[in-house]
Amino acid sequence: MNNPPASSTLCRFTPTDMTSSQRTELTKLPARCRALLASMLAMLMLAQPLCASAADWAHKKKFTIDTTTSGAEIKEELSQLPVLLRLHSGNFSFAQAKPDGADLRFFAADGKTPLKYQIENYDAANELANVWVTLPKLAANSKADSLVMAWGNESATAAAEAKGAYDAAQIFVYHFGGVGVVKDATDNGNHASASGAQLQAAGPIGAALTFRGSDRVDVPASASLKLQPSSGFTFTAWVKPTGNGAGSLLAMGDRAKGLRIGLAGVTLNVGTPAAAASTATTALQAGIWQHVAVVVAGGKASFYVDGNPAGSAALNVGELSGEAVIGEGFQGELDEVTLAGTARSADYVRALALSQVADSPMLSFADEEGGGESVSYFAILISSVTIDGWIVIGLLAVMAVISFYVMISKALMLRVANRANDAFLDVFKNKSTELLSPGHADIDTVKRDPRSPQSSIYRLYEIGLFEVSKRFEQQSKAGKEHKLTASGLEAIRASLDAAMLRENQKFNSGMVLLTIAISGGPFLGLLGTVVGVMITFAAIAAAGEVNVNSIAPGIAAALVATVAGLGVAIPALFGYNWLASQIKNVSSDTQVFLDEFVTKLAEMHAD
Repeated sequence: MNNPPASSTLCRFTPTDMTSSQRTELTKLPARCRALLASMLAMLMLAQPLCASAADWAHKKKFTIDTTTSGAEIKEELSQLPVLLRLHSGNFSFAQAKPDGADLRFFAADGKTPLKYQIENYDAANELANVWVTLPKLAANSKADSLVMAWGNESATAAAEAKGAYDAAQIFVYHFGGVGVVKDATDNGNHASASGAQLQAAGPIGAALTFRGSDRVDVPASASLKLQPSSGFTFTAWVKPTGNGAGSLLAMGDRAKGLRIGLAGVTLNVGTPAAAASTATTALQAGIWQHVAVVVAGGKASFYVDGNPAGSAALNVGELSGEAVIGEGFQGELDEVTLAGTARSADYVRALALSQVADSPMLSFADEEGGGESVSYFAILISSVTIDGWIVIGLLAVMAVISFYVMISKALMLRVANRANDAFLDVFKNKSTELLSPGHADIDTVKRDPRSPQSSIYRLYEIGLFEVSKRFEQQSKAGKEHKLTASGLEAIRASLDAAMLRENQKFNSGMVLLTIAISGGPFLGLLGTVVGVMITFAAIAAAGEVNVNSIAPGIAAALVATVAGLGVAIPALFGYNWLASQIKNVSSDTQVFLDEFVTKLAEMHAD
């Protein structure tokens, strides 16, 4: 991969670029000037990762944004909107990036303007990642907006950061992605002081927290943890309630003047000790992940479920400060809990919710330089095959090579043998008397034919003629006439039967490898598929990613092993049946010759 070229001389400058004389001159400057210059250099060095454009990275992907009626249906322009990009093997090649995703970068549609982003989780082994990218502007009712993801740069360093990823009104954001203390993803640092909730991997966006009624997350008071009635506030969260009892999702302030956003069973409500709780008109579903939002401003509380309005009611709230408590008395699961010190618009809440759902109608991806080319399904399959799948496919490839070797070698052997047998049988048919008379000149003529050693029938003929010659030699030494007794003919036939058995064994040698490929190939492929499916579902369960784009590549790649098994078995099956029929034909011709050979011997030389 190429190192990123500098966009300007300014971007390339570092303190180490100065000569020793320049550094000496620098020490002569007043202390105030040196401090100012050091600050400027530090800012330039921090800005270096953002100086390059998408062109400096080896790989790019464009994410298009649809705010029309076919997408998120956003009717007003939005700013500083954090959107979730779910990366998986279907839309991102983890093998082309650094193991920790340090070379990931995000740019506006022009491919040059860098965008702030955060990596919530990055699992290269299971090929799943969740990245939050902040859009400075989002046009209403448009398909023109997009962002560019770039990766593939060995010299790139991590550039993801919380600072600036959220606007100044965002008070806290909890992804619940880490182990231990719950961390605030904003630069306010409103980290939890204590958490009794249990961390679980399978949330709607990575990890989530499970609350059992007695669990809670405590967030200590801070200067930024304050709500003003003049600006209002917005609370959002992913909620999976059990439907049992009543509990709070967020509580702030003291019990006399505080605010409580909670659930009564599956009904969302918000209230204060001084006023009756306002409730949403749309009830939640127990055991289902749903995105909820509560916006309080101008003496009114508005509810949203999955980005859609769910009712509103009058609610007056004074200034709130102090510690915050999440999940007290709540039974169920929570993820992506956020609080902003401003009243977000209905379109903002809708865009926030729809950008976070699996298979978002708002976000879709395409190759940045694809030019409308079709997707390479084969490349997706190959890139998604796991190590265990490659092991199975490797074993099947070995079986395939052996099978094709056996089929090709046997086919050539049978072809040569059939031609040689036909040539010898033509001669034997016309000169059987001469060829059955030991010492005749025609026997040497046939023997000198280069095709004769390749004939299985000729090899039987040689054995039978040798048996006849041996008996005639013994009779000549004893001064007897050349004759074959009945027992002698039986002995010759026994020798020919044994020779024919060995010839059949020679033709059938290696055929068992084809039967192994026929029966074992599909089962070995099925084993690879089952293991691949198990790994895919285990990875999904661990990462909490349950959309079709994350499941499909893994399942499709797992099925490659079964296809490979069938690809080995089917040719082997056809080849085995054809070879078996050819071997049977040769055996039949040999058997016919054996009977004819013995019969003519008896006719010519029997007592």
